[in-house]
Amino acid sequence: MRAAVVTAFGTPPTCQDFPVPEPATKDEVLVDVVAAGLHPRVRSQADGSHYTEKGELPLVPGIDGVGRAPDGTLRYFVLPDTTMGAMAERTVVDLRRSVVLPDDADPVLVAAGMNPAMSAWVALRRRIDFAAGQDVLVLGATGNAGRLAVQVAKHLGAGRVFAAGRNPERLAALPADRALTLDDVGEAADVDVVLDYLWGPPTADALREIVTHRADRGRPLTWVEIGSVAGRTTELPSAALRAARLQLVGSGQGSVPTRDIVAELQSLVAELGAFRIDARTVPLADVETAWKETGDQRLVVTP
Repeated sequence: MRAAVVTAFGTPPTCQDFPVPEPATKDEVLVDVVAAGLHPRVRSQADGSHYTEKGELPLVPGIDGVGRAPDGTLRYFVLPDTTMGAMAERTVVDLRRSVVLPDDADPVLVAAGMNPAMSAWVALRRRIDFAAGQDVLVLGATGNAGRLAVQVAKHLGAGRVFAAGRNPERLAALPADRALTLDDVGEAADVDVVLDYLWGPPTADALREIVTHRADRGRPLTWVEIGSVAGRTTELPSAALRAARLQLVGSGQGSVPTRDIVAELQSLVAELGAFRIDARTVPLADVETAWKETGDQRLVVTP
């Protein structure tokens, strides 16, 4: 079969022949892949930088996707940590980590939207005690996951949703109650929850601004670190940690058990049509070229 294959970390995968994988347990099936999203998480998988990676090569990237099972059902699936990912004509899926899609589901939109939407969905439903009516700030709201986080927070009953980022035009297009530049995050100082897709220096600056301008520093503030597009490390001001009732947590593989993530798949699939998702397909044969592209759209690889 044909697959996207990574043979050296730091170089894009190329489309080449690869052995067809075989199911190893009674819960696994071989599916025909219909669509697989090219997420930032997949890029970090392929360059060996993700914290779950073990450095094994060669590998086929892709952590989730949509596939046609032997019984004819169309399924959204999430793969375990494996070198046999979703960017291939076929892959092995554990049925316990998949859900059957409705007949009218668009496989491309599902493959494009589930991973980024899940980041905020799981954080709010499984990682913290989020309650309807609480105010949410999305830090880094102009990326794919950030844009969906604004929509997810509104959908799950947030009171006010503040969207913060660098691009004023993208911010203005979001369904947020208030759009802020990163220099103005102090105006969202009284939120209850921060969904942070940036980390790095912007997080240190934002934390300082929010704590400084917070009207009631005894009011709980839950800061959820989800992404790190602005830096893998940050320097947190110690005074900010002492001066406010702040809870700093991360949300991702490990901090959220796999069983909790899988338990949310059906609910999110059912609600995915409520969100605006901008996707574009690229054929598997062009995966090397697609890997070098940047832009607003979420790329979806189709065999």
